[in-house]
Amino acid sequence: MSSRTENWPPADAEPVGPHPDAPAPGTELSEHYAECFGCGHEVELGLHLRSAVADDMSVVSTFTVRKDHQGAPGLAHGGLLACAFDEALGSTVGNLLRTPTVTARLETDFVRPVPVGSTLHIAARLDGRSGRKTYVSAEGRLDADDGPVALRARALFVTVGVDHFTTHGDPDAIEKFRQTAEAEAAAAEQRGWDVNP
Repeated sequence: MSSRTENWPPADAEPVGPHPDAPAPGTELSEHYAECFGCGHEVELGLHLRSAVADDMSVVSTFTVRKDHQGAPGLAHGGLLACAFDEALGSTVGNLLRTPTVTARLETDFVRPVPVGSTLHIAARLDGRSGRKTYVSAEGRLDADDGPVALRARALFVTVGVDHFTTHGDPDAIEKFRQTAEAEAAAAEQRGWDVNP
């Protein structure tokens, strides 16, 4: 992992399990925002990351590296891979804890190159919680859940209120998101199942 000598998670962090309303194992998670670069379907060159809850209540995400994602010829851009891990780790915290958070720190260790055309399988888990701080880590494997490790990452997320987004975000985009979420929730209620936040 990182060359830092600190313990992960820190000694004051307590074990954390999923919220009682967290999606059940086997649940495929929906995008949290259609215009999100990480998971949104409306961003043509985005990552289009897809996630599901695993049996052990970790979250497994997949990301297929396309030509638009390369840095060096034929290889994924390192910053873009860090972005994929940020999305996967954030999805884990948001879906399992059911609370709004933002990334405060992200550390990524690049173990091997990730070629264009490969699919990265990212398994993320909750490591601990201390007050508003949530610690989470992930490992990314090439082309299969048991493929060779290509990256490892860990992150600190901080719980925020909804006012964080309404104060700093685009008011028109937030209103559009709210209306879409309400419409999806109403449609899901008619069908008899819940929508992820």
